[in-house]
Amino acid sequence: MSDRVLAAYWATPAIARNLTTATVVLTLLGFFGVIPSYYLFYHPSYLFQMPPHLWRPITGFLIAFERFPMSLLFDAYHLYSYCAQLETGNARFPRKVDLIWYILLVCSWILMMDYLFGFDHLELLPGLILAMVYTATQDQRGQKAQYFFFTVPAQAVPFCMIAFSMLMLGGRPMIQLEGLLAAHMYDFLTRIYPEFGGGPVLLRVPAWLESIVRTPRTAKRTYGTAVRPSGPSTGSSTGAETGGPLPDSWKSRGKGHRLG
Repeated sequence: MSDRVLAAYWATPAIARNLTTATVVLTLLGFFGVIPSYYLFYHPSYLFQMPPHLWRPITGFLIAFERFPMSLLFDAYHLYSYCAQLETGNARFPRKVDLIWYILLVCSWILMMDYLFGFDHLELLPGLILAMVYTATQDQRGQKAQYFFFTVPAQAVPFCMIAFSMLMLGGRPMIQLEGLLAAHMYDFLTRIYPEFGGGPVLLRVPAWLESIVRTPRTAKRTYGTAVRPSGPSTGSSTGAETGGPLPDSWKSRGKGHRLG
């Protein structure tokens, strides 16, 4: 039974799995005092003290203490669900490095907006979740989605989440609004402006990040890009190939005769 659970766990999308696991583990460790929760909250002032708490901009996106445990349940569910959608079913993120670059950009913009607007949110996870929801639903126009007991247009889900937070005691609509703005900024710079404004793609994945994250090897050609399989060639020593438009009788080599 445990082997099946572990196999199912490791079969889930890697980025969604790791983000959700880190969120659940850090929140539980902080809530039960294994790690002082004081060291997990984010505040910009901690970055300017000596020594600076450089981990706080990361842990701030991986905790859900407010209204525990309901916040953890809902946030973990939405984080995994929409991150998995982006990782496995969104054409805008064909490689894992593309999604990682998206997450880094969105989180950086949320941190910048939170500082410039003077909100000083201690927990930033709702902003990241809302950004993922917005990005995932942009390619679902015309489809319907279920939000609690209501059926709404898919692209309206992020706005329903913000409205629900505004009506709920202790909701976090402002950090969610920052996530919405960050996701729209990414959408504008990578899709709207290049496709409809005729401009260049301004947010390409940097080379240093591609060198860190493993991606399929590609072969550059004058007429496109071919992906090389990671495994060895399956062709036999006779030189025959298993695919192609020619009939099988044309692919095998005979004994051969000298001409002339």
